[in-house]
This record gives sequence, structure tokens and C-alpha cells, in this order.
Amino acid sequence: MRAFYSDHFVLPLPPDHKFPMAKYSRLRERVLADGIVAAASLFEAPLAARDELQLVHTADYIDAVFDGTLPREVQRRIGFPWTPEMVERSRRSVGASIAAARAAQADGCAVNLAGGTHHSFADRGEGFCIFNDVAVAARVIQRDAAVCGSAPRVAVVDLDVHQGNGTAAIFQHDPSVFTFSMHGAHNFPFRKEVSDLDVALDDGTGDEVYLALLETHLPEVLARQRPAMVFYLAGADPYEGDRLGRLKLTIDGLRRRDEIVLERCRAAEIPVAVSMSGGYAHDVDAIVTIHANTIRTAAALAAARLG
Repeated sequence: MRAFYSDHFVLPLPPDHKFPMAKYSRLRERVLADGIVAAASLFEAPLAARDELQLVHTADYIDAVFDGTLPREVQRRIGFPWTPEMVERSRRSVGASIAAARAAQADGCAVNLAGGTHHSFADRGEGFCIFNDVAVAARVIQRDAAVCGSAPRVAVVDLDVHQGNGTAAIFQHDPSVFTFSMHGAHNFPFRKEVSDLDVALDDGTGDEVYLALLETHLPEVLARQRPAMVFYLAGADPYEGDRLGRLKLTIDGLRRRDEIVLERCRAAEIPVAVSMSGGYAHDVDAIVTIHANTIRTAAALAAARLG
């Protein structure tokens, strides 16, 4: 299974910043050390091109990001100060999801070791998200396929603890992309958008209720949309130890979540592009373990498919 990384493009953030930038390099180290992904299958993320970004984002917003003219209020909503490194990092994260989607089409499953920037709208970013990597990757896949015929149907399975508001807004009137979000009802964003299917969870929701709801709704999504590709946002922030999560899933519960999503897609022979999405626990090792488990599950199922 191929995986794509961008952790060596680091944002210069103050030491007390709540975004755990270190998790990305530690995740790459973990998947290599544990033999989850072979070194030969690990690739530096390509740089997303302007024409790819413009499949989703407005020209004015792209120009403001590239040129460093984002208003201070927009930078505040994003949560990162503008720097050239921010531009490079955000483009690489999008490029990783595009590459993972193309690899998944060939191999059945592939992974972006970052990504999941689902709070980015067409004309603005917020919540640590500059460009919407999954939305751009979905549009690139559809554009490429449309050259030879009709654009494929896509499903976004968003299991970050926060609603994918940017993704929902981008695809709100497009039946070719089905957006499914399971998230905290009382968590950020406090003004929710409308996904094709929203499952809002009470604070303190634990493994058994969460997994039962997922088992109920995921087959419905796949049956209704019949997607040619699934983008899976495997957030680590539903974890019980997450600072921003409010849910009570255990590390084992999150592993079982990954198995449900990836096994269902494999059984239906649907390629899956996985992105890591959020994770804000004080214990960075716990975040890394959750993400590594996701990649381990994906790699095992990819190997079984090839076998």
C-alpha cells in the first residue's frame, strides 16, 4: 500500500500552539519502524497545482494564500499566521490526497499521512484548514475520469469529531459527491453546514453507541451513493483523551471504527483514499498510535485484496 507524507514541510508555530505539528513526523517514523508501510512505498507528497486547487477554491482566495495577502481576520480563523511555509505545506497536503486517490484507484487503498482539512470552504479557510484536500482530490479524480466518459460518484466518510463544514458546503448541491459526517453535536463548528447525512453525537458518546451508529449508517451511504471512490477522514479526535474532542472513544474503539469502514469498502470493492484528519491529545504518542492503527488496518486489507 502506498502512503504519501509532507511532514518535513513544517509550519513555524510557537511552542504553546495547540496544533500538534510533531505528530506527522512521528507518525511516519512509527509506520516505518513497525513495518506497516515499506520504505519503498512511502512517497513525498507532490505539490498541488493551481489548476487543481481552482477545481474547488476561488481564484481570489488562492491568490491571497499564494501572495500572502490574507486579511488578518482570515488568518485568525485559520489559526495559523501566513508564512511561505504555510503555503508550501498546504499545497503538499492537498497533493498527498490527490496522489493517494490515484493510488487507491490502482491498488484499492492508499493513505495521506496528513490531510483531512475539511473546514476549508471554497473562498476561505478556518479551523487549521487552508485548502480542502479531500474536496480537491475528489474533483481531480472526477475531472480525470470525465476525459474518458462521465465523472464518477464519490462518497466522503468524515469521522473526525468536528463536522466537515467546508466539505459539506462545497458539495451541498452536487449529487455526484455524498458527504457523510459523524461528529460532536456541541463541538466546533458551532454553526453547522448541511451534509447529505449528518449524525450528531452527544458529549460523552462512547465506543458501543458510536460503533452501532456507524454500522447502521455506513451501509446506507454506500447503498445510496454507489460510489466509485470513498474518501475516509479517520480523525483521532473522537479519542477520550483529546483536548478538543468531548467524545469518549477508546483507542481500541477507534481501531474497530477503522475496521468497519475499510472492511465495508473492501467488501463492496470500492477504492478508499484515507487521510488522518484531526487529533489534539496532550499525549502525542496516543495520537500517533491511533493514526498508525488506521494505517495498519488499511495496509492489512490492501494486502488481503492483493492476495
